[in-house]
Amino acid sequence: MRLDDERLSDNVEDRRGSDGGGFSSGRLGIGGVVLALVASYFFGIDPSAVLGLLSNGTQPSPRSVQSHKPPANDEMATFVSKVLADTEDTWTGVFSEAGKEYKVPKLVLFTGSTPTACGTGATAMGPFYCSLDQKVYIDLAFYRDLKERFHAPGEFAEAYVIAHEVGHHVQKLLGTSDRVHAAQQRAGSETKVNSLSVRLELQADCYAGVWGNRANTMRHIIEPGEIEQALAAATAIGDDRLQKQARGYAVPETFTHGTSEQRVRWFKRGIESGDPKQCNTFKTQEL
Repeated sequence: MRLDDERLSDNVEDRRGSDGGGFSSGRLGIGGVVLALVASYFFGIDPSAVLGLLSNGTQPSPRSVQSHKPPANDEMATFVSKVLADTEDTWTGVFSEAGKEYKVPKLVLFTGSTPTACGTGATAMGPFYCSLDQKVYIDLAFYRDLKERFHAPGEFAEAYVIAHEVGHHVQKLLGTSDRVHAAQQRAGSETKVNSLSVRLELQADCYAGVWGNRANTMRHIIEPGEIEQALAAATAIGDDRLQKQARGYAVPETFTHGTSEQRVRWFKRGIESGDPKQCNTFKTQEL
């Protein structure tokens, strides 16, 4: 990606090296760790959906942790900071076009575990967005997993991870995620809850594509062949593919993020159109 001349975001909190506090006693037991490990297969899970349930619906206040700006010589932290800055510029423009104000999220770098407004976040969960504090959390070690475990290397694949989580932030600002979570409370069945989750995740994929389109049109940041990197990442994390890898077969009614084909389709819709109005996964029968 062509990011050499791009600015750094002022909204990155580096908690690496601080005391993350581990798992709080009584808040996240062995069963919670298992759930977190299952969630690690996917991007974008809102930990309030997992950690909040584990804490009987009560949301703990994050304990005080030390944070600082990432060091200037940290190449990966610099990369994600530039990607975050690019999403800030892009979505500020998109919201302005619609007569709205974009409130930028924070991005938190951590190692191992860290307190969040949604409960204790852990590396095993993969990158995630907490809607309660409007922050994106990532342990940069995930990028090694992206390359080695998911076989999806490349800078644009790494940027896609951030853009997908920022897509969840966009949903929060627009009220979409709150409406979906309320509908899930009324759903009455796990299958319906999962179906709504799939639509939310596919929309975040589409929003990631919208960012890619707008950013490249304005700033020409994508190099030849890099879009295919994001498509490879979207393919690698489809529910069907991951379940087949884990257990040898897929159970569609348990899907929470969409199939590989669906994730690719909606990302491509966003990156080809650059139009967030094309990302309404809740108004279509065909995902």
